[in-house]
Amino acid sequence: MDNIAIENAGLSPARLTRIDALMRRYVDDGKLAGIIATVARRGLTVYLEKFGMMDIEANKPMQLDAIFRIASMTKPITSVAIMTLYEEGHFHLNTPIAEFIPGFKDTKVFVQETDGGIEVADLERPLTFRHLFTHTAGLSYGWNENDPVDRAYQKAQRESDIDPDKATVKDLVESLTALPLAFQPGTKWRYSYAIDVLGHIVEIISGKPLDVFLKERLFEPLGMVDTDFYVPAAKAGRLGALYGHPDNAPTLQRIESPMHGHIFQKPSFFSGGGGLMSTVHDYARFAQMLVNGGELDGARILSPTTVALYSINHMLEAALPYGFAEGEDLYHWGYGYSLGTRVLMDVSKTGLSGSVGEFGWDGAFSTYFWVDPKEALYGLLMLQHQPNAYYPIAPQFKQLTYQALTA
Repeated sequence: MDNIAIENAGLSPARLTRIDALMRRYVDDGKLAGIIATVARRGLTVYLEKFGMMDIEANKPMQLDAIFRIASMTKPITSVAIMTLYEEGHFHLNTPIAEFIPGFKDTKVFVQETDGGIEVADLERPLTFRHLFTHTAGLSYGWNENDPVDRAYQKAQRESDIDPDKATVKDLVESLTALPLAFQPGTKWRYSYAIDVLGHIVEIISGKPLDVFLKERLFEPLGMVDTDFYVPAAKAGRLGALYGHPDNAPTLQRIESPMHGHIFQKPSFFSGGGGLMSTVHDYARFAQMLVNGGELDGARILSPTTVALYSINHMLEAALPYGFAEGEDLYHWGYGYSLGTRVLMDVSKTGLSGSVGEFGWDGAFSTYFWVDPKEALYGLLMLQHQPNAYYPIAPQFKQLTYQALTA
């Protein structure tokens, strides 16, 4: 890359090379198989490097066109998609979602578990778009066997007569309306199917399957040619292998993702919360569009006033602070929640440099990105490791990005 251009973008080329040392250390130490990292500022890609292997067993080095399972980094994409419908006047953040999914009008709320089963109460307030965007709806993912509501999710799944290979998001949403919420909307934070529900509302409003809507409204205008809910056969060789440390294994292990058996064929279930595959090129274009206030290369996706909403915390104070663990979750200190993304509220609490209003998210397989409108900057990390955040590579990458800024 042109050092003069990088300096004109307000970064030090020499300091950016510190990112190289960090990434190589993770690969050389056998902690991670392969990584791609990129940073752009003021519309210029100032850093783009690949490290390690995309498939160790096949002796295949990491390639810049590698396809990654981005999992929950699908959520910001679905969020942008439905905000294009917000801009058409179909809803606002305080609109009850029962206007589109009537079954949620009479949804019940968990109170306690007794010998006789689960006791529930009526909604104290309507379930709104704001609650879905911020994961404060009271929905869940059903992962925790020790949680009464999650056990109800698991029971409903076991007793469902729908073929899992033919299930749709509509089927999921209909089942959710019959299950209790974990708490009154707006009072707590719980990671959930909320963004999948938003994806289904996209389908209801537009009359199109989510994959078609995303292609027409986002992927084609932005030139995101390799982003989809499956990997076509012609691109199968570009899919990066998934590695990790299952059960805290001492060495890196190759593992199969939960969706492995269906990854090469078009699914019936278009998960707006976690189903997409993408590349560093494609997701970088999505991120740059957000940095630019909703436009890229003449394609206007959102208004700057709408993109500005991503830099504002939309969670009620009662639900803050939030996190995946009970008590203190250092990973999310200083952050609130915005439109399907975290948003930085207090720089000092993070322990890192940054800007109020920075927003982004990550995925179950360790992909990570953030957008900093104040600095006209984004950072994007693509790798395939499970569990997510097993190593602190994401905050370290962010730390080394900001220390390279000179103006």
